[in-house]
Amino acid sequence: MAEQGKRKRVRTRDVVAEGLYIASAATRLSLKNTILVHILAEGEDFDLDRYVPEAREALETLAAEAEEDAERTERERKRARTRHSDSDGTHDYRSRDVRNLRRRAKQSLHVASELRARAENEDELRKLIEDARDAAWAEVAHNIDRTLRIEASRPDPEPDYERMRNARMQALRLVDLPKLRANRRNAQTQQKLREAGELPDIIDAADLTPGGVDPGELE
Repeated sequence: MAEQGKRKRVRTRDVVAEGLYIASAATRLSLKNTILVHILAEGEDFDLDRYVPEAREALETLAAEAEEDAERTERERKRARTRHSDSDGTHDYRSRDVRNLRRRAKQSLHVASELRARAENEDELRKLIEDARDAAWAEVAHNIDRTLRIEASRPDPEPDYERMRNARMQALRLVDLPKLRANRRNAQTQQKLREAGELPDIIDAADLTPGGVDPGELE
């Protein structure tokens, strides 16, 4: 029995520690976003004391939520005591769930108590704010580094790019454009012949272009 009681205490301690970790992470995230808005968007200087009230309020809000969860769990436990049939779902508790519900309510109250204690601890609040500031700086640095890497990764032009570009432009003027003009003239001639009834409706357009040039070759 003593060993079983010890395991329960360890399990409760672990659950409370996890709840506090999640609450701290949520508070840091909220403070980080607030710091980024005030400094980057509004141009304020960082002042640690300026965020102490916000950190305290965030912890107290989470503590109130934990207390509400404990109250809700306690109500569910009282209802479950008189229910002995099979459960219809995950949150449809029965008498066999009473012990676990009692444990959950106590764990939520432990978390709420610890959060309220931290909300009154100036050192804890300042540490949360410093961690949030470091996270904000890390995010800004990451975004700057990513932007610089994107700029630096743009491919450089080929060594002969300018010379080859001039050659391609010359070929376009001397070869491709004349072919295109000739093809357009022949297309207009073909249309006039069709309208005059002197040309069948089906004919290979390549036969009317100089040298049998296919218009697709100009693409």
